[in-house]
Amino acid sequence: MSPILYAALLLALGCLALASMFALARLIAGPRAEDRVLAFDCLYLNTMLVIVTLGLLYRSSSYFEAALLIALFGFVSSSAMAKFLLRGEIIE
Repeated sequence: MSPILYAALLLALGCLALASMFALARLIAGPRAEDRVLAFDCLYLNTMLVIVTLGLLYRSSSYFEAALLIALFGFVSSSAMAKFLLRGEIIE
C-alpha cells in the first residue's frame, strides 16, 4: 500500500470518527424524536463507512460483509422508526 493511500485512509478514519461523535451528541441531546432518528441514521452510516475504510486498510473482505449487514439493518430500523413517528404504528 502506498504511503499516500495509507495517510488518506487514516485521515478518513479520523474525520468519520469526528462525524460519529457529532451524530452521537445530537442523538443524545436532540430536542425532538425526528432529530434523534436523523442522528441515528447518520451514526449508522458513519459506522458503516468506518468499517469499509478499515476493510480497505487491512485488505480484508470480511469487513465489507459486516458493512453490508449494518447498512441493511440500519435502513430497516430507521424506516420503521420514521413510519412509527408518522403514523403511530409499524404494522398495519
